[in-house]
Amino acid sequence: MSFRNRLTLFFVLIVIVPMLAVTFLLFRLIDESERGQTAAAIAQQHSTASQLFGEQRRLAAAALAEVAGGSGTPAIEDFRSALQDGRRGRARAQAAAQRIIAGQRELPVSSRRIERIVVVRGREVIVQAGVRTAIAPAIAPVQSRSRRDLGDLALSVTDAPTYAKRVRTLTTESDRTGLHVVVLNGSRILGSTLPTVDIEALEAARNEPLTIDDVDYRVRSFSDAGAFTNQNVRVFTLGSLAGNAGSASDNRTFAAAILLGFLLLALACAMLVSRTLQREIAGFLTAARKLAAGDFSAQVPTTGRDEFAALGEEFNKMSGELERRLAELSQERGRVQSSMRRLGEAVASNLDRDALLELVVRTAVDGVGADAGRACVRVNGSGSLEERSRVGNLNGFETALQSVETEALSSGSARETTHGATTAIAHPLRGADALHEVVGVVSVARNGRFTAGDRELFSYLAGQVARSMENVELHETTARRSVTDELTGLSNRRAFDDALAAEVERAKRFGTDLGLVLIDIDDFKRVNDTYGHPQGDVVLREVARVLRDSSREVDHPARYGGEELAAVLPGTDLEGAFQRAERIREEIAQLRIPRLDGSGSLSVTASCGVAIARGTSADSRGLVQAADSALYVAKRSGKNKSVRAR
Repeated sequence: MSFRNRLTLFFVLIVIVPMLAVTFLLFRLIDESERGQTAAAIAQQHSTASQLFGEQRRLAAAALAEVAGGSGTPAIEDFRSALQDGRRGRARAQAAAQRIIAGQRELPVSSRRIERIVVVRGREVIVQAGVRTAIAPAIAPVQSRSRRDLGDLALSVTDAPTYAKRVRTLTTESDRTGLHVVVLNGSRILGSTLPTVDIEALEAARNEPLTIDDVDYRVRSFSDAGAFTNQNVRVFTLGSLAGNAGSASDNRTFAAAILLGFLLLALACAMLVSRTLQREIAGFLTAARKLAAGDFSAQVPTTGRDEFAALGEEFNKMSGELERRLAELSQERGRVQSSMRRLGEAVASNLDRDALLELVVRTAVDGVGADAGRACVRVNGSGSLEERSRVGNLNGFETALQSVETEALSSGSARETTHGATTAIAHPLRGADALHEVVGVVSVARNGRFTAGDRELFSYLAGQVARSMENVELHETTARRSVTDELTGLSNRRAFDDALAAEVERAKRFGTDLGLVLIDIDDFKRVNDTYGHPQGDVVLREVARVLRDSSREVDHPARYGGEELAAVLPGTDLEGAFQRAERIREEIAQLRIPRLDGSGSLSVTASCGVAIARGTSADSRGLVQAADSALYVAKRSGKNKSVRAR
């Protein structure tokens, strides 16, 4: 290959290829920035919707204070007097006529009519008037003149369509896309800014975009915990993912123009340098080829007084020294290789990751004559690098090390880079998974260049380290699998027993409550008999997913045995454990599990037994027996229910 062709190749490798990589990364960063801005705008708009919902409840609370208190308009006084005197008919008439008007306190200048008012005592609705689409109520107890409890008074000053339109208007003022809002009561639409909505698709859109009329939306939601009796109000906000497409296009055009200008400038400089060097190196090339072939007696011509002549003189001086040093280096290399291989074999059997990395870096720095080095691993197997070991002073080498580490991680192979007089080499470290994911990098740097022998020795040592890290990861994976149920991914019975015993001892020591929920899938044998055991495995995995998603970090969800699951709930009293069991049971009942034969889906229910151990009297065996007895009662009394232990 001619010198011109080599320069062309170097230009492609050093300029064109990095520029293509930079172009790809730059355009990707632009796209990610636009997506991040769009996501942030949607989150802010969703927060606005939530705040507006809270504002409507606050306004309802202000109106409720007038209706239930001792002040207000004549209509309010009439309604309150009728209610306190037990004149239900009069109270209903006043409410039904919608004559009760909230006063001016803490409200806009124009008074707002109460959209719905309900008085409930126990399960009996005493007074009910207004629109069924009313939301965000305020609730307070009311008493008769004789201080007798009349029940709970719930009052709302807004309805779902009005709330949805107002959110749409507010968010559109700050962003041309704005938010669409859908308010549901169970599976019924109370208000929506969209003409048509697929409720099932809306509820299923948790992590994936929802497409409506060729527009992608990010769906967020919140529930109204203080809704009217017999209401299950959920508010869904749909933010458009289109973002500012025009701005993204302008950014790409600007970036492309800058990169193109840089490419043209680099091309012009490369052509100028190529022609100049080719003229001056022609006479130097013949002697240099002889010297490269090992003929140290060859002399480089040194005509003139320019830099090439000076270089020729230096070559002539070095040829004798090179011949003498060649034999010494050959012997030294043999000794170093032997030592490195012995060290690599010892390292490959080491299971202490941090000690291993420390030894590797120190040996690599000594072996290749580097000035400094370090080993970094990715946090939790992914994400940013975390330095675990360091040898030497990194001052002056940080830029080169960071650059070469990034290249090694991106390419998945060894890389070398030069910054000024500093040269750095890095080798990726791979994990033991099937895809051999890059989990870290080891790198060294020095003032000057590394030889081919240095690179070979460094790569060999890094390869041995990678094998040793695989052994470490395999050891950790084996330990983890010993306490994990392979089908569900939950803790197995052994891990459950250990966790329960540890939490019982902690409850005794600190005098806290310890809750336990046993969950049994109803009629699971019929699922296996009807659809086959593979389908039953799918059901178990889905139910286990519900349990895992419903658990806190301090909880211990586990597969207790067969179709029976369990959850240890530290610091949870009986009512809290029961509420948790009810929530899990309801979410299991809502599952729609695809059938493996492709013909629709199936659903299952579960029964739950709930028990707690109290403070110093905690006992693991008694706690399990109590929860199991409660589960037996739930199964015998009709299934699909949760029962507290007595």
